[in-house]
Amino acid sequence: MKSDFESQQKLFLSWAAASGFISVAMGAFAAHAIKGQLSSELMEVFQTGIRYQMFHTVALAIVAFINERSFHSWTTAAGWFFIVGIFLFSGSLYALALSGVRIWGAVTPWGGLCFLIGWMILFLGNQKNP
Repeated sequence: MKSDFESQQKLFLSWAAASGFISVAMGAFAAHAIKGQLSSELMEVFQTGIRYQMFHTVALAIVAFINERSFHSWTTAAGWFFIVGIFLFSGSLYALALSGVRIWGAVTPWGGLCFLIGWMILFLGNQKNP
């Protein structure tokens, strides 16, 4: 039976791999399928979603590797905040750019808040458990 840290590490690395794949696919989609279809403003919104998704995909992979070395509840919490942040922040920006429905912009700050909380948890957890 796997320990909690082994299952969390595998889960986060799987999520990071899937998110990285989606981020690269969205970049290709932006460059080839919708280039010229969106206004420059909406294309920038879409690109911001891709950029932040990839940043936090890398952060999630780092969390998985931290868990591999030494399991801490704070890294697990940070990982979950990064996952939720990717869905809310990047997902809402993709939806806004592709649909033009501005209400999606109201979801984006919640994803940003999840990112901030995830980073703060990493900082505080590392200070508590050097």
